[in-house]
Amino acid sequence: MQDSPIRFSRNDSAQFFRTLNKRVNDYFRENKLKKTGNWKLYLKSIVMFSMLLAPYFLILTLGLPGWANLLGTILMGIGMAGVGMNVMHDGNHGSFSSRKWVNRLMGGSIYILAGNVYNWQVQHNVLHHTYTNIHEHDEDLNAGKILRFTEHDPWYSFHRFQHYYSVFLYGLLTFNWALVSDFKQMYRYTRKKLAYGKFPNPALNWSVLVVTKLIYLTVWVVIPMLVLNIAWWKVLLGFFIMHYVAGLILSVVFQLAHVVDHAETPLPEEDGSMKNTWAIHQLSTTVNFGTRNKLVNWFTGGLNHQVEHHIFPHISHVHYGKIAKIVKQTAREFNLPYYEYETTRQAVISHFRHLKELGKKPSLQMQ
Repeated sequence: MQDSPIRFSRNDSAQFFRTLNKRVNDYFRENKLKKTGNWKLYLKSIVMFSMLLAPYFLILTLGLPGWANLLGTILMGIGMAGVGMNVMHDGNHGSFSSRKWVNRLMGGSIYILAGNVYNWQVQHNVLHHTYTNIHEHDEDLNAGKILRFTEHDPWYSFHRFQHYYSVFLYGLLTFNWALVSDFKQMYRYTRKKLAYGKFPNPALNWSVLVVTKLIYLTVWVVIPMLVLNIAWWKVLLGFFIMHYVAGLILSVVFQLAHVVDHAETPLPEEDGSMKNTWAIHQLSTTVNFGTRNKLVNWFTGGLNHQVEHHIFPHISHVHYGKIAKIVKQTAREFNLPYYEYETTRQAVISHFRHLKELGKKPSLQMQ
């Protein structure tokens, strides 16, 4: 990540965000609604936790056959992604509940997903939401050399095939959380003194990281090895499958919102200034998909409503379907972009088409 500060324009002469913010606030006030979660979110949270934890306890206690254990690990992976998108995400944005302790508890569910609250809040709440799709500032676009997510990344010959091999790498996301990336991020973020809110004590942060990792591996690897009468490698295989399923779901959902044809990846000027205000920047760098699909809306925790989420991250995803109408109408009134794919299929095609284009040698892209 670059050290040069980013400054968004303050020149919104048409006052888009002020108008939009007023209309959204009016919607909640007139309908006497809280901006946080409601019974629908709480019920869904129970379902997601059940998909993650119920198969775990059934596998440990019932002595299921191999095929049932395999199905259980797949279901745990789906539940893992579901908890991440619906519970942990809202909790760490402070939108799950109006009670702070509930948000901290639900945000802390990331520890049973192999992540770390401090790292996630810095990477997601601070870097991604503030500097969305800005090269070397939004770390969600940083996949190392193996994948080229923007035209500003260096090109290597193997990128010509990234639209083929990328999907196999996506499944490694949470597995990488569990074993590697959290330690690298902790070192990098504490050294730069980055934080979402007050900067925590680094020693305490490192202690929490190490202890939670040990507990995590004990619960998901050591205990099954001790309890189940199966070969150790089968336990590790199940652990890997669970993570792979979760990582694949989470990675694809993210990519469909930011690494597609419509999403822009603007660069700052040499002095760090951006041409747009922060709110308008979110409109140009974020894309919705499949918002009419009830299952996609329910399971992704509103992450298919990324436009609304990026402009109003402190509003729970259960309200995005309603406020989307306000955001879309206001954007059109101000002649601003509002990008969306009607179906998830269209977004998937766009993503891999975009990867293929970015995989071409830059000189060929200019022809």
